[in-house]
Amino acid sequence: MSRKCELTGKGPMSGNNVSHAKNRTRRRFLPNLQDVTLSSDVLGRSFRFRISSAALRSVDHRGGLDAFLAKAKDADLSNEALKVKKLIAKAQATA
Repeated sequence: MSRKCELTGKGPMSGNNVSHAKNRTRRRFLPNLQDVTLSSDVLGRSFRFRISSAALRSVDHRGGLDAFLAKAKDADLSNEALKVKKLIAKAQATA
């Protein structure tokens, strides 16, 4: 399981630990990933994603999973999230 947000594409960054004596050693800054279940209003079912806390706030801000995926770039989404986006778009087109 990769350490990458499925909705925003946010992944690990690298940087330095800096001691009081200014000694620098390499380190990794990992995203704050959470396993969450998000429900789609259009499809009427839930989906499990591993997303960052910032992405969870963005989903709430935009008004749910359906609205977030409608505006999300395809390049940032994981394969599973891209499948859900296409299912939602197809359901909205038929309804």
